Amino acid sequence: MAAVAFDTLKFARTLREKAKLSPEQAEGLADAMAEALQGDLVTKADLRAGLADTRSEIVRWVGGLIGFQTLAVIGAVVALARAPH
Repeated sequence: MAAVAFDTLKFARTLREKAKLSPEQAEGLADAMAEALQGDLVTKADLRAGLADTRSEIVRWVGGLIGFQTLAVIGAVVALARAPH
């Protein structure tokens, strides 16, 4: 997972100076933003790996379903061929 560099001190100073927030409010917002930005972030490589896993799982499922369906059709044909006329 990738981490995002976030300057909490600069952010808090900007909030105090430009938004005229109290120091407590500015620091609280800066801490909240830092926590949100440092959460579980996913990189493009992580997404590609997950997508590749999902694709391979879908291919396995489809292959299994095709195999099962083929066996069912062959079984039905054999059963109909053996049925007395």
